[in-house]
Amino acid sequence: MAQDYYKILGVEKGASLDEIKKAYRKLALKYHPDRNKGNKEAEERFKEISEAYAVLSDPEKRKQYDTFGAAGFQERYSQEEIFRNFDLGDILREFGINLGGMGGGSARVYTNFSGGAGPEIFDALFGRAGSGMGGDPFGGGFTARRGPIHQAKGQDVTLELPIELEDVLQGAEKTIAVGGRRVAVRIPAGIDSGTKLRVAGQGAPSPAGGPAGDLYLQIHVRPHALFTREKDDLVLERRVPYSALLLGTKLTVPTLDGKQLQVKVPAGTQAGARLRLKGHGLPAGPRGPRGDLYVRLLPVVPKQLTAEQKRLAEALAKAGL
Repeated sequence: MAQDYYKILGVEKGASLDEIKKAYRKLALKYHPDRNKGNKEAEERFKEISEAYAVLSDPEKRKQYDTFGAAGFQERYSQEEIFRNFDLGDILREFGINLGGMGGGSARVYTNFSGGAGPEIFDALFGRAGSGMGGDPFGGGFTARRGPIHQAKGQDVTLELPIELEDVLQGAEKTIAVGGRRVAVRIPAGIDSGTKLRVAGQGAPSPAGGPAGDLYLQIHVRPHALFTREKDDLVLERRVPYSALLLGTKLTVPTLDGKQLQVKVPAGTQAGARLRLKGHGLPAGPRGPRGDLYVRLLPVVPKQLTAEQKRLAEALAKAGL
């Protein structure tokens, strides 16, 4: 079941890193195993808040979580990836929390996870395997791992996947060739260039009969002929004659999803002004609200004037326009 990490830590979605740290410290003190010996519910809560903090304290993981939501994030990140390079011992000591029975050892996360969401993850977090720790801080129930859990995993594969701006608007299904096979990939709406999508088990096969590696797709959104992206907003440039800015007019402008909208240009509009069409931009993630479409107005300056245009321009100049 997908977990709401913000709810677990009791913070708002827009919380700062300091607020997230304070919330985690408070909960870690409350549910620390040394203060709740034999309390399985407290152990589970301690696992939950540590996982939530591992994601929300990491800028890249938090961005992915905010973009794709809890369910989408957990499709893309395994437990191993969530806790990779997350040194719980150092973090708790930073907060002034001592892990009983660990002495000066470090509760560093190892990379030989089983991939599940159960106690194996926290065997690696709190167990004795490879760390020189003297005791089990949970007082039993978490056994040390000795030796690899699985045979060697195959190599991960990273590919660039170019997509169109329309794919960002609506989401898309893509089929790509990987190592002589075809892999179907779902592109979520609202995705941004630079985002990595993980397709589990679609990387290189293991040479030792273990699980295949994962496929990572680096998203590249191609430039659009009409629209420029600014986060969740779109900008469309329209060139209009000076008279339209002076006197006002109505324009028909396209949207990315194929609509034609009427836009009123008020009299006296300044060159470079942007007119806002609310809700016609890109979605903020698969289920997020849409941004806006801005129509940027640029005056057309003729390179050559007819005699009549020159006479009228001179008249405008005399009138102070």
